[in-house]
Amino acid sequence: MNINPNSPRQKMINLMYIVLMAMLALNVSSDVLDGFSLVDESLSRTTANASKQNHSLYDGLADANLRNPEKIGPWFEKAEAVKQQSDSLYAYVEQLKVRIVRAADGRRGDVDNIVNREDLEAASYVMLAPGSGQGNRLFTHINTYREQILALVTDTLQRNIIRDNLSTEVPRKASLIGKNWQEYIFENTPVAAAVTLLTKLQSDIRYAEGEVLHLLTSNTDMQDVRVNRLQAYVIPTSQNVVRGGTYSARVILAAVDSTQRPALYINGQRQPESAEGWFETLCNRTGDFSLEGYLELEQPNGEMLRRDFTQRYTVVEPSATVSATLMNVLYAGYDNPISISVPGVPSGQVQASIVNGNGTLRRTTGGFVATPAQVGKEAVIRVTANVNGRTQSMGDYTYRVRRLPDPSPFIEYVQEGAAQRYRGGRPLAKAVLMNTPGIVAAIDDGLLNINFRVLGFETVFFDNMGNAVPEVSQSAAFSARQKEMFRRLSRGKRFYISRVRAVGPDGVERLLPTTLEVIVN
Repeated sequence: MNINPNSPRQKMINLMYIVLMAMLALNVSSDVLDGFSLVDESLSRTTANASKQNHSLYDGLADANLRNPEKIGPWFEKAEAVKQQSDSLYAYVEQLKVRIVRAADGRRGDVDNIVNREDLEAASYVMLAPGSGQGNRLFTHINTYREQILALVTDTLQRNIIRDNLSTEVPRKASLIGKNWQEYIFENTPVAAAVTLLTKLQSDIRYAEGEVLHLLTSNTDMQDVRVNRLQAYVIPTSQNVVRGGTYSARVILAAVDSTQRPALYINGQRQPESAEGWFETLCNRTGDFSLEGYLELEQPNGEMLRRDFTQRYTVVEPSATVSATLMNVLYAGYDNPISISVPGVPSGQVQASIVNGNGTLRRTTGGFVATPAQVGKEAVIRVTANVNGRTQSMGDYTYRVRRLPDPSPFIEYVQEGAAQRYRGGRPLAKAVLMNTPGIVAAIDDGLLNINFRVLGFETVFFDNMGNAVPEVSQSAAFSARQKEMFRRLSRGKRFYISRVRAVGPDGVERLLPTTLEVIVN
């Protein structure tokens, strides 16, 4: 689908957006506010026209789906999903416009007739107020919607236009350092400008929706097959065959007449018509082989149409692929994810076990889990597979077994709804420290993510004379004495968390060698 970025509609939207940004840079005056109103009205008309076009495309897909659900159904389902996603975000943006206007004009505020257009507080209050501000939610919704839409678009130019229209990136300017997107858009923004910016967002939503709908509509036309040539094809079930297995392939003539089947010849010999194009041969030797032959079909004029074909395939020795999902070792007492597969064999027909007595191996939804028992003793995994009704050995695979490494202690807290881990090296707010119940320990190095249970630890403070004052906790929680010491700490002071005792999923209790330095801010 060809996209014209310089279409009259796109030029108009770009021009209006440039004018809008220029207005934001000016002092807010009555004339400027009138200009916002004009831009908003123009954008609203453009959005209304785009909505009508989109509804027309929806209606066309719905009618086509009623006539041919088997062909149109998958595309119609995608169109319905796009409509739901677009309408949901569009309605949410409309709610934000109403809330901003009512914050400025009161409960009876009207988006189409704003009284306090110059109000600089309403947009900031609705979008940026701590705890209730909608800016972060809108930011998340736009990003989610953009990625959902881009997942359906393949054209590079089209993707770039939609990505730019729905971008939430903050321009790299010195005056904007430290600001997030919602602050950049809504902080100290007049009501008239905030409403116009949200109207532009609604216009961009309808534009993106329309581009996807045009693409889906064109895809339904692509499903119409227009035959202008005939070609023979070989369709094997697999091009790799385990020795002792069977090579299966279906040889067909594309666009055949259902009332007349072509004659199939393999190596010069005609195959039975009852085979309906299927050909099988037993593979007892390894190496590269070629399936060659031709199809013959009598045409209405009596002439014989012939199409040759050739298809190469490979017969290999029995083998399996075994890999530890985490790394090339297994950890004793821990459930190690293991991926086991055999080329050409469905996963349900692959079996595996630890055969030297060092632990167990069990099947899970995502593959296998190995749980070795002894450190220092290798674990031998034996793989077998059901090939054509008989069990074949695919080999033994040996792994070293090690003890789980020591975890690291840290202070875990929640900031802006997300869990954070303090590992030292930077100041920690005293308020965060006072609201944190205790410490945790885990292996979190990018490969492993394993939690340990903390049994106890020690904190070391230093008084004004430089004397160490240790305090001990017999659990993962800070003791009352430790909390009291926290309260006495002034800004810039530090203390140390050491002698952490923890036990992991392997049941081994250990004294962690790591000391956590905490700097109070």
